[in-house]
Amino acid sequence: MRTYPRLAAFALLAGLVTACSSSTGWSDYAAGAKDKEVTTPLTVEQLSAKVRCKPKMQVEGSDLRTGYCKTSDGEFFVNTFASEALKDQWMDQAPEYNPHLVGFRWTVLGPLKVLEALREPLNGDLHLTDHRVSGTPKPQG
Repeated sequence: MRTYPRLAAFALLAGLVTACSSSTGWSDYAAGAKDKEVTTPLTVEQLSAKVRCKPKMQVEGSDLRTGYCKTSDGEFFVNTFASEALKDQWMDQAPEYNPHLVGFRWTVLGPLKVLEALREPLNGDLHLTDHRVSGTPKPQG
C-alpha cells in the first residue's frame, strides 16, 4: 500500500486539529519572523516552483496549506503554515519515523531520497527523527 494517500489524510487531519485548536490566523503569517533570516514565508506554489512542480492542492486551510507534487526526483507533499508555532504543533503530531525537509513556516514530507534531492533547491534542513533536531544521524557502533 502506498503511503501517500495516508500522508495526505494525515495532513488534512493535522490541519483540522490545528485549525480547531489555534487562535492564530494569516495575519501572523504575514507578519514574518523577527529572529529568522527569512522574513517572508514562501507559499506552497513558490516552494513547488523552485523544484519545477505545479502542486495539486490537497488542503486549503487558514492555518495549513498542503500541495502534492511529483517530479523526476519523486513524490512529496509541501505544507505551509500560518506561524512557526503551528508548524511545530503539526510536526509534533507527525510520525517520527518519516523524514521531513523543514524551512521557515514550511515542511516537505516524502521519502528520504527525494528530500535529499530537494534539500539544496529549497534550502531546507533535513530532520530525520525529532523535528527540532536537524542533520544526519551519527553512525551506530
